[in-house]
Amino acid sequence: MLRNYRPLKRGRELIFGVLLTGWLSLPPFAQQVPAPEALPVPGTSKLLAGLQLEPSRSAEVESALNRRDYKRAETILLEETQRDPKSARTAKLYTLMGHILFLDGQYLNAAIAWKKAETIASLDDQSRFSLAMAYLRLNRPDWGRDELQRLSKGDPQNPLYLYWLAKLDYDARAYTTAISRLRRVIELDPNMMRAYNNLGLCYDALGQFDEAIQSFTRAIELNRAQKQPSAWPPLNLAVSLISLNRLDEAVARLHEALSYNPEFPQAHYELGLVLQKERKFEEAIAPLQRAIDLDPLYAEPHYTLGGIYQRQGKREQAQEQIEKFKKLRKETSPLQSPALNNTMPSGGVPLEDRRLP
Repeated sequence: MLRNYRPLKRGRELIFGVLLTGWLSLPPFAQQVPAPEALPVPGTSKLLAGLQLEPSRSAEVESALNRRDYKRAETILLEETQRDPKSARTAKLYTLMGHILFLDGQYLNAAIAWKKAETIASLDDQSRFSLAMAYLRLNRPDWGRDELQRLSKGDPQNPLYLYWLAKLDYDARAYTTAISRLRRVIELDPNMMRAYNNLGLCYDALGQFDEAIQSFTRAIELNRAQKQPSAWPPLNLAVSLISLNRLDEAVARLHEALSYNPEFPQAHYELGLVLQKERKFEEAIAPLQRAIDLDPLYAEPHYTLGGIYQRQGKREQAQEQIEKFKKLRKETSPLQSPALNNTMPSGGVPLEDRRLP
């Protein structure tokens, strides 16, 4: 995410003033950020019933949604907004349109639809939360934070809002603030696995490895009880263990991560890194190459592989890997890994990439 970027609210109003005039012509746009979430479209059938659509139009919208033909549903709803642009009904139309556009990956247009709805009537909390998530997809963490703070102020006992505020604190490297929020999240929801995982990341960033390991361990316990466990908590614990040179324990957690997702490039990379640290250079090549095959834009495996080739006296291959690393690092958006744009990694998953989607 962008750092130290806080546009004036007047600037935001001007931007929306321009965008609202022709929002459907804007292309879908989303940067790679920590995977925000959207709440499901709230009660689609019930919502359609309250939109006073003609039966044939209502049936067409519902059919389009069932087919995931979001473009058709969007077009119908937009046409309906022209009948009475300032009515409460139109606010509901724009609200539903925002959820559909979000599902369609059109985060900018979704945000604009919700803002148009808000010019007519207040947004419900569910839509405002999804608006915040759209802002994060658009790499506007300051705007997303504003919406989340508004939600949290209205419902201070809701752990979801605090959790996402803590994630923004983490991205801004305000780790102490994030820790405070995450502790509160855990008080409100002791079984939120993601909260423990992110708490571990914060402690790790501060070099408090004992606390990080304790938090990751609890995240893993909760993760194992999920229907579809995530590979991230065991991966994150493994990285902390590698930092402490507890390599055997780290390998066990990496295999756990791969049991959840065999095509997880970060876990393959970390396995290669452990083998490199153990000076098992030939064995390290396969997992590092596997990480590259799974994610051709992943820079760090090239750097580690280049170091191995250098040790083996394969200078041309080493130079080729280092050049690939430099090229990928240069091309990588600062949104993805701002801390490493001008530095070479010492090994391990970059801090910004250690998260729970």
